[in-house]
Amino acid sequence: MKICVVGSGAREHCLAVSFAKFSNSVVVTPGNPGIDEAYKSLQISTSTLDPTDIEADLFVIGPEGPLSEGISDKLRGQGKIVFGPGKDGAQLESSKIWMKNVLKEASIPTARFGEFKEFEPAKDFLNTLKDGYVIKTDGLAAGKGVFVTRQFDSALRDLKDKMEGKSFGQAGRKVVIEELMEGRELSVMALTDGKNIVPLTPAVDAKRCFDNDEGPNTGGMGAFSPAEFIDDRTLDLVLEKCIEPILGVFKSRDINYRGVLYAGLMLTNEGPKIVEFNVRFGDPETQAILPLLDTDLASLIYQAASGKLTEEPKFNRNKTVNIVLSAHGYPDSPQLGDKIYFDDDITDLEPGDVKLYFAGVAKNPDDEGLFTNSGRVLSVSSTKGTFKEAREAAYDQISKISFDKMHFRSDIGKVAVEIESQKQNSKLL
Repeated sequence: MKICVVGSGAREHCLAVSFAKFSNSVVVTPGNPGIDEAYKSLQISTSTLDPTDIEADLFVIGPEGPLSEGISDKLRGQGKIVFGPGKDGAQLESSKIWMKNVLKEASIPTARFGEFKEFEPAKDFLNTLKDGYVIKTDGLAAGKGVFVTRQFDSALRDLKDKMEGKSFGQAGRKVVIEELMEGRELSVMALTDGKNIVPLTPAVDAKRCFDNDEGPNTGGMGAFSPAEFIDDRTLDLVLEKCIEPILGVFKSRDINYRGVLYAGLMLTNEGPKIVEFNVRFGDPETQAILPLLDTDLASLIYQAASGKLTEEPKFNRNKTVNIVLSAHGYPDSPQLGDKIYFDDDITDLEPGDVKLYFAGVAKNPDDEGLFTNSGRVLSVSSTKGTFKEAREAAYDQISKISFDKMHFRSDIGKVAVEIESQKQNSKLL
């Protein structure tokens, strides 16, 4: 099968590797130079062609931007098989207000919220909250449009900057304000053909820039999978109460949704509640989940894109820790153009237990090698028998990579190791 993956990040690189592992031919557009350099034994290439000018058996859309702009509709209009919602379904991510109203219509548990276009009513709503404040841009902001604080003055300042267009332009002039939920965060991605839903193994991502979940929100600084603190009963509850009802609303609105339903959840004392929905594979969660998949991903996705999803995915018993390396200054003003150094020749790198998935990298015509080209530069993903082994191997690989003021969190997967250790100790007692 020939597959076209639309996008240019580490998520798209990981998707391509997962597809090619089962002898599928993959083209990534526009891709990035790192994808061309790594894993040359696999049938993966990049292209600068518009997706509508590429011939393939299956199209998989990676980022939310093209989805919200209607790329799936254009491709389906050409008679192509596409995995990714049309512009109508993509509103679940492109508008937080639209998403919250869908949750309300579907009776899906979520935080108490208000939607606002004017500052004074928004300020009044802030005054009704007591234990914390969450302020979100209505429009897309590359995962960086969410501000969480327990300080009223900080919340008010962020609200003012958003609604005046200082922070995120038009995307921030309309906002959703929520109460702050307490609990464990969890990411559950499910494939759907519009009727049936098949969940992937859950993951946990790290959104804040710095260790101990401090600093500004980012697109994601790392993830681990599986999320061993969630049992099958709770996962079934997530599907029944938080994900499946979405399809009922879509059906009532004549939305034929074929793609990923990505539920960002909070496991509260009152049960699971939705933080947000995304309409595509998560980044960096994808790089933690797909290395655990033993089923041919292309087969699953082709079924979903064709409206006939019947196969259940099979996952192995390994553990994955994925760590993002970012440019200095990310997420606000990343430092770009720095050469990336590797202890080993990248052209010899082949898929194994520890993989590199490239994102914000570019070539320099005046120099060989790869250079930083956006905030999140690459992901280091390690899959081993235990979280402890996976985490150690990932950080060991990171010690062999460098660029000027390279940044990464040092605590990715730490909680997974702690939970793993507690389980092992309890078995010995």
